[in-house]
Amino acid sequence: MLSKTEAIVLHSIKYGEAKMIVDMFTRLHGRLSFMIGLPKTQHGRLKKQYFQPLTILDIECDVRPQLQLQKLNDAQISTPLVSLSTEPTKLAISMFIADFLHHALRSEQRNEALFAYITSSLEWLDNCQRDYANFHLSFLMHLSRFLGFYPNLDDYQGDSLFFDLEAGTFCPTAPMHRHHLIPQEAQMLRLMMRMDFHNMHLFHMNRQQRNRCIEVALQFYRLHLPDFPELRSLAVLKELWE
Repeated sequence: MLSKTEAIVLHSIKYGEAKMIVDMFTRLHGRLSFMIGLPKTQHGRLKKQYFQPLTILDIECDVRPQLQLQKLNDAQISTPLVSLSTEPTKLAISMFIADFLHHALRSEQRNEALFAYITSSLEWLDNCQRDYANFHLSFLMHLSRFLGFYPNLDDYQGDSLFFDLEAGTFCPTAPMHRHHLIPQEAQMLRLMMRMDFHNMHLFHMNRQQRNRCIEVALQFYRLHLPDFPELRSLAVLKELWE
């Protein structure tokens, strides 16, 4: 079935001498993988630079559900994200976000609200000039809402609660399993849940606190997404913001 849709590049890898395998999250079809021939000249229609992670494209493809690798007929830049690939700090954040989404959306079906959230978030970061050190924390916490396991705030009654990472709820006593946060760190999770892109500059954290927050967020995801791995890009992210 021929289809035109927006797509976010998640991951690409060279295959042989003249091809690439590219994973994308599309607005209309969810996660798709493509086998793409590399252009032999600079005038080729499908340019290699289109398939850098987090590039937002308008694509035309032939979608056949029975195939693992789909055919890409055409691609054009939909929304240029200039600063994400030119500013070192934003580049480190982008590498982490792309690595994270590559695994988090491994089997994601069509979800237009999720697609809109990701693209609008990337556009916001690209346009932001300062005070975005907490971007990745806010992005991850709010993304969980679209994946169906956003933490439950209904039981939050104060600062002395534990947080059950498996159940996604606050509780007055520690659960019997080890996947929980003590009250001090449960407050930290609550802090992340209060952040959004417009107020996150008001939440002041040092590098140690910010790194602990991202560790907790990734632990939460690992408990709710099967086979979610350690992210190699995390090490670079942790070195930011002395």
